[in-house]
Amino acid sequence: MAAPLSVKVGYGFGDMASSMFWKVFSYYLPFFYANIFGISLVDTGVLLLVTRIWDAVSDPMMGVVADRTKTRWGKYRPYLLWVAAPFSICGILLFTTPDWGYGAKLVWAYVTYILMMTVYTGINVPYGAMLGVMTDNSQEKTVFSSFRMFFAYGGSFIALFAWDPLCKMFNGSMGMSLQTSWQFAMIVIATCCFILFLLCFYFTREKLTSVSSASLGSDLKALVTNKPWWLLNGASLCFNLFNTVRGATVAFFFADIIGGEQHIAIFSLSLLFYSGLFLGVGEVANMVGVALAVPITNKFGKKPTFILIDALLIVFSVIFFTLSPESNGGLLLMLLLQVVISVLTGAMSPLVWSMYADVSDYSELKTGTASTGLIFSSASMAQKFGGAIGGAAVMWLLSGCGYMERTDANATLDIVQPASAITCLWMLMTFIPAAVAALSLIIVWFYPLGSKEMNNIVEELRVRRLAPVDNSVSAAREEIINPD
Repeated sequence: MAAPLSVKVGYGFGDMASSMFWKVFSYYLPFFYANIFGISLVDTGVLLLVTRIWDAVSDPMMGVVADRTKTRWGKYRPYLLWVAAPFSICGILLFTTPDWGYGAKLVWAYVTYILMMTVYTGINVPYGAMLGVMTDNSQEKTVFSSFRMFFAYGGSFIALFAWDPLCKMFNGSMGMSLQTSWQFAMIVIATCCFILFLLCFYFTREKLTSVSSASLGSDLKALVTNKPWWLLNGASLCFNLFNTVRGATVAFFFADIIGGEQHIAIFSLSLLFYSGLFLGVGEVANMVGVALAVPITNKFGKKPTFILIDALLIVFSVIFFTLSPESNGGLLLMLLLQVVISVLTGAMSPLVWSMYADVSDYSELKTGTASTGLIFSSASMAQKFGGAIGGAAVMWLLSGCGYMERTDANATLDIVQPASAITCLWMLMTFIPAAVAALSLIIVWFYPLGSKEMNNIVEELRVRRLAPVDNSVSAAREEIINPD
């Protein structure tokens, strides 16, 4: 029986909370450190790199811990209750500026950011793994993933559009210092996240009982010999690279190619065409894509949908290169392509999470033990590594092409970039993401878990979860996972 709407909405609340924090960190934390908190961009870059290395360790560690958790609420769901308060508190501490010397403030930044990423992992990895135990229906997993991503993009939209007004309200209307205004803006966001996590805990339930009876070494061995897991990780990493490369380039692209005061005319309406509009429209379009994910995957299947989306991302990214920023029509087409590309990436997001749940089922059938948390932690790692590699690559490529930096946050947009830097910006918005999407398409082409294979796996797991596995069942299991 399909889960009620309240459970699906409740599950979506969890990623709504996580995404509100994640987008604020992604877009505002570097600016905060350099212009509000008071540490250099170089030190900020090292800080972000170190925390990514820690993430690579903490994600699988949390997956292993969650897989072995046993409570009356289940394996993964209790972490929503246990970590909600530390999550919110660490977010507030992260945006707190102590009145200390440079060295002490730098230590504070390291401690609070590592704490924040640790508790983020502590709540987000179990939350993601819940998808594997809320239903055994492969298509319903896509439905849950769609609710998750719809609310995630909704949370991102709210946080991004509310952050600046909140900071200005506390700084201007209420007379707080700049540092305190940023702290209080995070208090508002953190309070919302705390409530959303509690609602997610209240409305959701773990319906399936999966058993992780193997040793950690056996779990890790099963993971590294899991071919679908490797292929999905590669495709997911490419997908996150696609998003990060384009997203990290947008501010530079608008500053140096679009210009700071460009307007577009839509019928009789004139709008300022700036990066915030471009990104904000993309978040809304992502939500539309999430809503389309279920009917599309129901019709075509998950793997064919993945391949189709990658192919369309390649085409539309290349078309973007042909547009002119000098005309109103060119700018309108850029905005239209941003909508189309964002709809496609929005549809891809729940699809990827749903496919990780399928990989988890495949692993349980193949090895006889569930490693759901460990498998879903790899999805989180792919997201973080994609973000880290993509963001760093943008900076390195621009530097190598002679991009002229603005050293003052309030500098006017009158710097003329060299032709090599302009070409690099165009490549970063078009052909480079297209190449990444092409690599993703090639990888997922070899992904073996189609609709037929997953139907067989789900049926066999239902038998195993109801009764001990006898020799005939073992033989059937081998036929499903090793058809050759």
